[in-house]
Amino acid sequence: MDEDNTAGHSSWIKQHPVYEDLMNLDVGDGAQVYAAFLVYLNLTEVRGWEDVVGVACPELQVVLLEGREKEGELVQVVYPLPAHRTVSHKDLRCILDRGHPMLLCAVASDSTLVYQQLCDGLLTPEPPVGIQDQGRRQHRKRRLQT
Repeated sequence: MDEDNTAGHSSWIKQHPVYEDLMNLDVGDGAQVYAAFLVYLNLTEVRGWEDVVGVACPELQVVLLEGREKEGELVQVVYPLPAHRTVSHKDLRCILDRGHPMLLCAVASDSTLVYQQLCDGLLTPEPPVGIQDQGRRQHRKRRLQT
């Protein structure tokens, strides 16, 4: 998903007002901007997020998306990351320090999107669907450490 790949896509993408707005943030990485646009479309058209906007992160030279999953909820930051790129702890810390909940979205070359919730500390996951508690751990308290 490099800049050459975006050239092969329909011209409607390059003419889309949101794509133009993301390009105007001037981060200098066409592949990351294209990934941000794909994530934007998924959040707004498929997942029904509201108030989704692109914002530049000058420290990392990337486009981040900010929006609300549902009306009245807190703003979340989404970091669209082309799957072939690496990300460092320092990069994630820079975004987490903004004080909003964060999603990392890996964008594959076939436009597959994989979201991962990130937080400052450990987050206890929900149990998988179809798995029942055996009873041994029923009385343990789950803790969230930050």
